Amino acid sequence: MRPDDWHLTADVEDFLARAGEFLRSRPTPHTQTLTVTEKLRRRGPEAQHGAEAAVFGRLERAGEVRATFYRLPSRGLAPTTLTPEQADTLAAHLADLGHALPYVTADQSTASAFAEAWQRHTGATPTLRVRLHLYRLGTLTPPQPFPEGRGRGRGRVAGEEDHAQVVHWCGEFAAAVDEVLPDSWADTRFADKHFTFWETPDGTPVSIAGSTSMIGGMVRVDPVYTPPHLRGRGYAAAVTTEVTRAALATGARDVVLFTDPDNPTSNALYQRLGYVQFTDWAVYDFSGAAAGRPAWV
Repeated sequence: MRPDDWHLTADVEDFLARAGEFLRSRPTPHTQTLTVTEKLRRRGPEAQHGAEAAVFGRLERAGEVRATFYRLPSRGLAPTTLTPEQADTLAAHLADLGHALPYVTADQSTASAFAEAWQRHTGATPTLRVRLHLYRLGTLTPPQPFPEGRGRGRGRVAGEEDHAQVVHWCGEFAAAVDEVLPDSWADTRFADKHFTFWETPDGTPVSIAGSTSMIGGMVRVDPVYTPPHLRGRGYAAAVTTEVTRAALATGARDVVLFTDPDNPTSNALYQRLGYVQFTDWAVYDFSGAAAGRPAWV
């Protein structure tokens, strides 16, 4: 495989014009790339940070896109599924171009293959930082009964007046998973999402769930958060059900979410609701990367 099979650009519109059909053809494994590039496309030129531009790449053979990647300013690499040979070719190409990568995030096999290739070509030492499961909805199975009773507790779409509460709970969620967020809310991975609260009968919000806009028939649920003192009462299941139903109502064919494999409670919850594990995911840091989990989706 020749390095020039990888075509790089700093123009997200050009990238999506050439690779968008490929990304939409498998929206579940491509959820990360679809949502990030759509966010950048909507934000336009202001999404570029200083002199360092985002980089997008596609692997193309005989006019057919086989894989892609993106790398945001001062952030890591996010490729779609790669074979070990494709990972090695990409690592060699980026190393030759002088790229310095703090981390790679991808499905487990791709992330590990690229991490090994990056070490061969640069000497950087990879360290597994994050393991995740990617789930896809099978058949939604709402909890029975709903907390507080289906007719009394309720889901409510967050409005502008709820912005402070949304920011606060997203901050608590990020801190709980050791995720480092940008100083500006607009630059966080939460800023462009839609949020729903689960409320008790007196209108008190007790849990929150976010979701992406539908892209390529796919909606990703993220985050789901209940404050520690309110857990164990079914609120997370209720609010996840509400945002999942809303996604299906918009016509989504793929409703997906990520989970921490070391959290048996959340994994069991999503499985009860009808989510099925699709693949494993991983983030490998490279030597010299800053501490703290990157905001990688």
